[in-house]
Amino acid sequence: MHISSILAKRQTFSFEIFPPRGDLPVEQAMHIAEQMSAQHPDWISVTFSAGGSGNTGATAAIAAQIQQTAGTNALAHLTCLGSSRADVDGFVEGLQLNGVQNVLALRGDRAPGREVIDFAHANELIAHLKRTAPELCVGAACYPEGHVEAPNLAADVEQIKAKQDAGADFLVTQLFFDNELFYRFREACVRARIKIPIVVGIMPFTSTKQIQRMAFTCGASIPSAVIRRLIAAGDDPQAQAEAGIEYACEQLRDLAANGVDGLHIYSMNKPSVARATYDALVACGYPAVAGESVADFVSDGMGAYSGA
Repeated sequence: MHISSILAKRQTFSFEIFPPRGDLPVEQAMHIAEQMSAQHPDWISVTFSAGGSGNTGATAAIAAQIQQTAGTNALAHLTCLGSSRADVDGFVEGLQLNGVQNVLALRGDRAPGREVIDFAHANELIAHLKRTAPELCVGAACYPEGHVEAPNLAADVEQIKAKQDAGADFLVTQLFFDNELFYRFREACVRARIKIPIVVGIMPFTSTKQIQRMAFTCGASIPSAVIRRLIAAGDDPQAQAEAGIEYACEQLRDLAANGVDGLHIYSMNKPSVARATYDALVACGYPAVAGESVADFVSDGMGAYSGA
């Protein structure tokens, strides 16, 4: 099913998994996906790889297994920097043969040896997909605080408009830790006549080191409310993880109550994180799951699939 069709009906809930550096065996990825599917997400997205190092074979295989075996909609990430039209067409053909109907079209991270071949920007990839595979549902990325390469947020919003004009069906945000920044971003999109749904991406941090790394990589601001919780958690890894999940759950409840189009959890390949965030949304109208405390989730194999 097209993700855009689900978004047209209701607020959605979804997860992301990723092949980490090196290869994530399809069997292990499916074990993760099956546990996450128990929360009945509207879709599970599969990235190319952690850090953008490229792992298209694993991405396609995992997405196909999620679609066929887990019975959950799969959203396959597709980056274009360093790829030719033939590369993209071959990847898409493989997805379609396995029933995958949804693609998240991305430029991809800049890296040595990954130069422009046929696509310099994501909107060019989106236009190509809409022209050559019109039956696909195509999502695109957006950045509530602006892309790290953009001179300012206004310029970045113009790029988002270009993605919409190229045919993007929906947007998924980069992670953020301050909801007010997202609400201001949403208003900017309205002013720019961006009309496609915006799904918000939230990452529950599980350690001080992790949130520092993600903030540096993605350019996400760390609000004082997060810093205070980390200070209170001290050097205790369990306390840091609990603080991160609790904060993310508060973000999600507020976002759900403020009418966002969808909620997307960057799960870090941890089914326990997926369960905790899903449970936190029960009060917002999502079906109930077995109630356990955040501490129970964290102690119940939190690091089984760290993906880090």
